[in-house]
Amino acid sequence: MSDALSSRPRKVCFVTIGATASFSALIRATISSSFCHSLEQNHYTDLIVQYGADGHDLFQSLVHDIDSDKRGSTINVSGFGLDTTGLGQYMKLAKTGGDGSGAEGLVVSHAGSGTILHALRVDVPLVVVPNSELLDNHQVELADALAEQEYVVHGKLE
Repeated sequence: MSDALSSRPRKVCFVTIGATASFSALIRATISSSFCHSLEQNHYTDLIVQYGADGHDLFQSLVHDIDSDKRGSTINVSGFGLDTTGLGQYMKLAKTGGDGSGAEGLVVSHAGSGTILHALRVDVPLVVVPNSELLDNHQVELADALAEQEYVVHGKLE
């Protein structure tokens, strides 16, 4: 890590796809040169991605692509499949950088009700991106309702 990056307050973007369904489109959208560049422009230092049980190979491939990009990235990208202790520690990292001295970051999440409730309890800014590949998709309705009430930002993949 460069000295300039290490001297900045830690600012974390945590991306979660949930534990029950794959959401490779969200992983692809967030582990990209353009997304990392946007994070850098907004003074983020870390991107942490929960890529699910079957997303390890995709995660590794996308991180390799970012590392190979000629523009390079100063964002620290890390990830994990599942954490049986829950996502609370990662949401807290996004809230305060981990030690309370960092800058407030962001959680980007599938629109699962459990994840949304947890993020709201932590009081971290939340962008919910419904997984449109799910059958009987309740996530869109939930995202619409919570965005209308200004609890979350309803994000969409394009």
